[in-house]
Amino acid sequence: MRLGAIPSYWNSIVKNIFNAGNTEGALRLNETHDPELKSFVESANDPATDFPIQNLPLAVFRRAGSMQTFRVGTAIGNQVLDIGAVTSLLDGSARQAAQACRASSMTALMDLGQGHWSALRLGLSRLLRHNSKAIGAVRECLLPIRDAEFGLPFKIANFTDYGASVHHVHKVTKIALPENPHLEPNMIWNPVGFHSRASSIRTNGQRFLRPRGQTGVFKDGAPVFGPSQKLDYEAELGIFIARNTELGRPLSVDEADDVIFGFCVLNDWTSRDIMFWERLPLGPFLSKNFATTISPWVVTRDALEPFRRSWERSAPYPDPLPNLDSAQDRTRGALDVKVEILLQTEKGEASGFGPVSLGLSNTRDLYWSVAQLVAHFTSTGCSLEQGDMIGTGTISGPGADECGCMFELTLGGQAAVDMPTGERRGFVEDGDTVTVRAYCEADGFRRIGFGEAGSTVLPNN
Repeated sequence: MRLGAIPSYWNSIVKNIFNAGNTEGALRLNETHDPELKSFVESANDPATDFPIQNLPLAVFRRAGSMQTFRVGTAIGNQVLDIGAVTSLLDGSARQAAQACRASSMTALMDLGQGHWSALRLGLSRLLRHNSKAIGAVRECLLPIRDAEFGLPFKIANFTDYGASVHHVHKVTKIALPENPHLEPNMIWNPVGFHSRASSIRTNGQRFLRPRGQTGVFKDGAPVFGPSQKLDYEAELGIFIARNTELGRPLSVDEADDVIFGFCVLNDWTSRDIMFWERLPLGPFLSKNFATTISPWVVTRDALEPFRRSWERSAPYPDPLPNLDSAQDRTRGALDVKVEILLQTEKGEASGFGPVSLGLSNTRDLYWSVAQLVAHFTSTGCSLEQGDMIGTGTISGPGADECGCMFELTLGGQAAVDMPTGERRGFVEDGDTVTVRAYCEADGFRRIGFGEAGSTVLPNN
């Protein structure tokens, strides 16, 4: 079956998508999205897994504790497949892409372009199916995820963080500026962001020292320098850029979508007390540069095709200016990704209590689409670089339980969260582990996930 063909028994699903008006999404589906596909890796057939055969996210991995060279793999259930090791089982563009996965980063794979990425996805899907003719050979190239360690997908060139959620801004300003909560006019018309640090980005399992800095507390006429008392998480989606763009040439929204390699779940840690002291007049700096945690898995654009939705904006908000507008983006620019935050205290873990869910939000509630964020980055003529990471900013919804950060959830620390151990949390404390995870669900398709971005705060007295 050629790439892009849709099995006849799947016609009813495609018809429903057309009837819903999502014709662009239907046209981009192919056999790898078929919800009936099963894998010979039984754990991939579990409805609750993040990594069914319909996902196939990429990661850089090696056997934990070994001195092996990192290689590019794909997740299938509770296993990771060494893609480079199955090169001989593939042909054409898929084989070329698999050869690129023998490197210790995804850079060579990104160089090949979308056609090769899609061919690799199709080839891997066929190798991993329950009726594959190469089951024996493929099994020898699998490693349990629990036995693997992961690195960054590539050297992240730059990290830029946006504030793409008006719900987040509304909630924060109601707490911080109760006498005058409002959106600044520029936020209504203009994606607002800032350049952060790539050097402190780590994958799931990051452990970092509580940041120290000036927190706006004065003693004897001078600001106190010490540990942050208002440490917070920010649940986001990360966007990876696949190739360099031309300096001086802005991208349209449609072109911007095409330079995206894939996505990760992201926790952009924030010190609220350092931030509120330093933020004027130039915005966040040290309050955002000490730790950022991402999932090791890169979920590809192809995998997210079934979860594309129409992007729309309701009154009283205006339509975007022409340089940030696109008929294609309106049709399929939004992503339907659920994002959840879990908190595990040190005492809770020792007492046998599981992590507590602190919020569940959805990227569909973002004010700007991911393609608009990327296009806006280049609107002045700034070029993007391969390996750039762009964060959506905190993903929050309108509901009280749709909070993407603790500042919103606890009203700036005034309404602490009760933990099952009897502890209370207004902000994140030493020994706490925060995990951000994300997943997609839709009728007629398999659930897929992004894995986890978990990190633990260490004392720094």
